[in-house]
Amino acid sequence: MSDILKRKEKWFWGLVVAIEAVLFYSSSMTYKQQTSVPFLEKYLKNEPFKNNISNIGFHYGGKYQSLKNDGYYHFVEFFVRKGAHFSIYLLLGVCLCLALYSYFKGNNFLRMFIPWLVTTGLAAFDEFHQGLTGGRTPLVDDVILDSAGALTGIIILMSVLYVINHFRKHNKKSL
Repeated sequence: MSDILKRKEKWFWGLVVAIEAVLFYSSSMTYKQQTSVPFLEKYLKNEPFKNNISNIGFHYGGKYQSLKNDGYYHFVEFFVRKGAHFSIYLLLGVCLCLALYSYFKGNNFLRMFIPWLVTTGLAAFDEFHQGLTGGRTPLVDDVILDSAGALTGIIILMSVLYVINHFRKHNKKSL
């Protein structure tokens, strides 16, 4: 498995660079430039699931997030934005893990820890960069969310690779 990943390492590094470029561009935009509220207002006119989310409320980023406080479209946008945070860092963690996989032969802890640590550092840098952009607020909560996304992706990837390696070894023994 390690040989296959080593041959594709350049592609994984390319994906890491591409994801970072998207993140850098995104954190350079003001909230007004990237808000999805007009889109949501246009395509979710009937406010689907409003009753289902009306009792949801929690603290995030020093603010109480709820339908009542934010309004339907801003509350839905909050979940879209945070889902995007989690997802893009999940993907970044996976790509970094694959790019660095062959560097830590036989040490699965480092195969997981180093990509997670680097991804968390990149998330912190991204929030810092976002703080330099007008109308945006860097949040430690976002770094934690991004880090959790990366760790989730890395754990899933390493679990899948473990299962693949286990079956490959098992199949070689039976031949």
